[in-house]
Amino acid sequence: MEKWVLLRKGADFEHISQKFHVTPRVASLIRNREIIGDEAIERYLHGTIADLYDGMLMKDMDKAIAVLTEKIREGRRIRIIGDYDIDGVQATYILMEGFRHLGAVVDSDIPDRMTDGYGLNQNLIDRALDAGIDTIVTCDNGIAAAKEIAYAKSLDMTVVVTDHHEVPFEEQNGERLYLLPPADAVVDPKREDCHYPFKELCGAAVAYKLVEALTEAMGADAEEVDYLMENVAIATIGDVMDLKDENRIFVKQGLEMLGHTSNLGLRALIECTGINKDAISPYHIGFVLGPCINASGRLDTAKRALALLNAKEKKEADVLAGDLKALNDSRKDMTARALEEALIQVETTEIREDDVLVIYLPDCHESLAGIVAGKVREEYYKPVFVLTRAAEGLKGSGRSIETWHMYEGIHRCAHLLTKYGGHKMAAGLSLPEENLDAFRRLINEKSGITEDDLTEKISIDMQLPFSCATETFIRELRVLEPFGKGNTKPLFAERNVMVHSARILGKNRNVLKLRVEDQSHKQVDAMYFGNIPDFQTYIAGKYGRDAMEQLFRGKGSDIFMAFTYYPDINEYHGIKNTQIIIQNYK
Repeated sequence: MEKWVLLRKGADFEHISQKFHVTPRVASLIRNREIIGDEAIERYLHGTIADLYDGMLMKDMDKAIAVLTEKIREGRRIRIIGDYDIDGVQATYILMEGFRHLGAVVDSDIPDRMTDGYGLNQNLIDRALDAGIDTIVTCDNGIAAAKEIAYAKSLDMTVVVTDHHEVPFEEQNGERLYLLPPADAVVDPKREDCHYPFKELCGAAVAYKLVEALTEAMGADAEEVDYLMENVAIATIGDVMDLKDENRIFVKQGLEMLGHTSNLGLRALIECTGINKDAISPYHIGFVLGPCINASGRLDTAKRALALLNAKEKKEADVLAGDLKALNDSRKDMTARALEEALIQVETTEIREDDVLVIYLPDCHESLAGIVAGKVREEYYKPVFVLTRAAEGLKGSGRSIETWHMYEGIHRCAHLLTKYGGHKMAAGLSLPEENLDAFRRLINEKSGITEDDLTEKISIDMQLPFSCATETFIRELRVLEPFGKGNTKPLFAERNVMVHSARILGKNRNVLKLRVEDQSHKQVDAMYFGNIPDFQTYIAGKYGRDAMEQLFRGKGSDIFMAFTYYPDINEYHGIKNTQIIIQNYK
């Protein structure tokens, strides 16, 4: 059951309005996003590349620069070892491009999801040694690879870690002892002793900071690598980082760059997927381009996505882009089948009563576990783990809700696991099959989750009559873009709305169009893209089946509802009309 909460955060909205040339309503929306103080507001509205923090503020950045400067000048062979997801691929590309720009002898390796698993391992190190590699630089991994890095050091290799994941720790006498790997430098803003001003960077952003600092240290102009910010933007959105502070700047600048990117691979993928290059948004990254890039690491090898970014000929780029799109189409079909099986399992077994859902799908492709977990979480608003059978035991991924820290949750069950890592909202893990039931039981026993935690809270920015949702107001809202996690699209609400009619549209009959009227008698069209049968059931349950059927015949009467919505402009044959996009109803 949802709980609607109207945000009531105070500030001097007139001052904000006058100083920053926005309306008081927009000033209120800025305050609701916890942007407080003139400096923060200026950075939020007008932040540029010049406002990014100095990467040298990161702990061990000086060590990493000293090591890499020496290696590059001596012509030592450097290998970048990334991860197989969108963040890891972009981070690998950023480091390779940046190092090549400085004359480094550099190549890359990315683990195979199925045979290598996540992160640095002995096989990757042995491959590097056999190839005559002197130095390994990790990106989007490495912070939890203490044993593997110790092995590399025993072979007299140099190792630099760049990562953004949580630092592993042990509990001793109620205190946490953080366990850093024995690398020559460990650059990770999540380090407890790192005082970098912003901790929520993705792996690609950390890699970019290293490239930028290294470029300056070697006497070149850091602006020469600004173009790599488009890759940081892709990774930031794809890895679902909060779009605030530095991340907001990275994404704003990066999206602008993407529209006229010189990267042949990205241009080919944008064209192949039918995206308008002049209007690329976080949505296109998160739901179109990103899944195509991720598909290679899920169903084949992430090296194909990296090859796309490195493509030097248009023909090569076009072929690789088409391959990635085809892989993603296949991934969609496989995901749909796995999701159906997961939902059946929850609905037909005792696990539905658990606060943390642990779902075992032995035949699910392990690369899809996280996607399925995320979709099940959306359905039940509970933390979800999806586990599947792997070469050795079980492997899986988890997706959490805002009120439960997933990494800390699985840490309490560490003795049952062979490997684990992650964030507050997502995690990966491996365990022996015989520990499955014990893990399911223990993760729930020690979850600490309350009933209130499992009540989804819908935060409403303000009550807004339809008459105020004008074309002018909609244009004003654009100063708040880009929207995403940590900078959500504003959500408005109106109650006592009369619903006059309802029609189902679309070739798949998956769009609901309503004609609605607010208390000031302003009528607008309202579009709903959610579950239409559930909407019909709700109306029938509250007003009776006859009333529901009348509504869908265009003869609704005395049906009143409350909606949360976002205003939009519908343009048809050159005529513009405002409409609302319904998010929630009751």
